[in-house]
Amino acid sequence: MNTLVITQVAPRQWHALDDDLVVGRGDASPRPDGRLFLSIDTWHGSVFDRLAGAMLAALPRPLYTVVDEADLDLTAQWRGIGFTTRRREWEYVMPVDGGQVVPPPNLTILPFGAAEVRPLRRLDRAIRAQVEATVGWQEMPAEVLSRPIYPARYAVATEGGSYVGLIRVVPLPKQTRIGLVAVLSTHRRRGIARALVAEGRRATHDRGVGLVTGEVHEANTAAIALFEGLGARRAGSNLELVIR
Repeated sequence: MNTLVITQVAPRQWHALDDDLVVGRGDASPRPDGRLFLSIDTWHGSVFDRLAGAMLAALPRPLYTVVDEADLDLTAQWRGIGFTTRRREWEYVMPVDGGQVVPPPNLTILPFGAAEVRPLRRLDRAIRAQVEATVGWQEMPAEVLSRPIYPARYAVATEGGSYVGLIRVVPLPKQTRIGLVAVLSTHRRRGIARALVAEGRRATHDRGVGLVTGEVHEANTAAIALFEGLGARRAGSNLELVIR
């Protein structure tokens, strides 16, 4: 590809052109926590290196990307330009027919779409404050940060009229993807998270889909115990890579 030209076509987008034919694309996407995540789409290793070089020269560091750990070639390409592993997320898959889970006494589960927006936002802010005060948002999967709030994607646990826990999902054609399960620290260790996941499984079953999936940080032993206790199996892993 002696005629290869790398062109920046937008503030965070690059194209690789070979005789005016686009043979590669690079994008830098800002996440809500302020970090920039890179993606490069090309079949050619040399094009990958040229695109990556142009992007690294133009963008402030640190920079991040996410790869399927099983994709050894792509992982090697990112490592070859200086990226290193920052974190690993285990991918879990669970069937929807996991048996009945009885909610804790005095707890009510509001099904997806039934939560009121204002108290849901208050709960969301309280949970975000808890995360920021402990592990920090950079230790959470990127999709957790999604905004704005759409009640149709949330089921909520309530007690005494107060919202105390939530599950956020993305309903995809062949699965329901869990983006977040969270309970206020004052209400943990009572089975509320199990009840919320059970609601996610029930709703998935009702729409005729057979699988629920989610990602868990390899160091999050509580979440791993929750998923595996509900019959989830580990199906793969993703790596978050960084260059500083």
